Amino acid sequence: MILIYSPQLSPRIRYIFKLILGDLLGDEAGFTSQIEDFEAFEGPKINYSADSNCGGLFFEAQGLLTEKEIENHEIHFVESEEDIAFFPVYDKASALNFDPFAASFYLVTRYEEYLPFVRDEYGRFQAKTSLAWQKGFLDKPMVNIWAGLIAEKIRERWPAWHPGPKEYSFIPTIDINAAWLYKRKGFFRTTAGLFSAILNGEFKHAADRISVVGNSKADPFDTYTEQLALHLKYDLDTIYFVLFAEYDTNDRNVPVNNRHFNVLIKSLADYCQIGIHTSFASLKSTAKLNQEFIRLSSVLNKEITKTRQHFHVLNMPLTYRNFVSRDVEDDYSMGYAVTPGFRAGICDPFSFYDLDFEMETNMKIWPYAIVDKGLEYRHDPESSFRPIIEQVKAVNGTLITLWNNESLVKEGAGRINLNTYEKVIKMALE
Repeated sequence: MILIYSPQLSPRIRYIFKLILGDLLGDEAGFTSQIEDFEAFEGPKINYSADSNCGGLFFEAQGLLTEKEIENHEIHFVESEEDIAFFPVYDKASALNFDPFAASFYLVTRYEEYLPFVRDEYGRFQAKTSLAWQKGFLDKPMVNIWAGLIAEKIRERWPAWHPGPKEYSFIPTIDINAAWLYKRKGFFRTTAGLFSAILNGEFKHAADRISVVGNSKADPFDTYTEQLALHLKYDLDTIYFVLFAEYDTNDRNVPVNNRHFNVLIKSLADYCQIGIHTSFASLKSTAKLNQEFIRLSSVLNKEITKTRQHFHVLNMPLTYRNFVSRDVEDDYSMGYAVTPGFRAGICDPFSFYDLDFEMETNMKIWPYAIVDKGLEYRHDPESSFRPIIEQVKAVNGTLITLWNNESLVKEGAGRINLNTYEKVIKMALE
């Protein structure tokens, strides 16, 4: 155990020390606000305060973790021992020249997303708005890197101490936004799509639609057999997130009562984990959200405990608060729609901390770092994704990739396809 001393033990302090010392470094964090108990403790101990004379390994507290409000902080940066850092401290006795616990808390809680910002057309917080993008560290899991610095300081003081065992892992995830491109959309949608293609001069699409619906040609999105073969070949524990919602402007999957769609979901569940891809419409309707959970749960005959929000829309903290109320255990929405990188500055799962209520919840957030939409059609996945993958491997983190099923088509000119997907799998497993 590593004992933490702070004269004011706030929920923020308990949360971030448990994350860094427990989840990332594999030890247990104990806490005390009694200086006598701290001085008497003989094992590794951290003095997180403004007074360097309290003994132990001193990290000067910047102040964020004892606040009780959400403030618009002016962020100041410094160069740390290995990389960029923020929330500088000025006591020369401090183990680092910045507060890694406050900086980590700021990133993993998505503090900046509680502050006013300009949303895109879907209401999303954009990568270019983030501190990480603006300061050039979106492609680095800074919380994991800072945890490594903390571990080095602890080892320097107590050479017999070592972080607990931690291994790199890879979790591929696939979103099913539209199970088929042309098939099983219903008479009216199929007819409307056909006439729209003809009116817009898209005669090849019209011909393809007729061929697919007439069963003389395979649907382009129907590559589930090939997908499963890849996952079996590389022994991957894959998670599918299924959009199971009523048709809407931004939610256009197959009708939820379609027998073939239900059979597909059940067949995927025989080999992979299934989560729910909650609809765009459900963002403004808890009734729709509840209905989607109930329907998918009924198809699978089990409770739904894994989520990912459609269109990557995270309205902090409301989206997560709605999931918590549904007893969701694991959410995989933390990432950007078209930009690879570490939205929360970390490449490992962590508990959702509700800043409005100042409380840690039981729901785990699993951040994804690679998204297929971040790969331009003529851009090599090697140069696009390998740097991200190597960053995760360097800290023995968890690499989560997000692929949309429409990107898993068979090989076609100028398209992201199954071959591209396999290349990324190979990079992740090397």
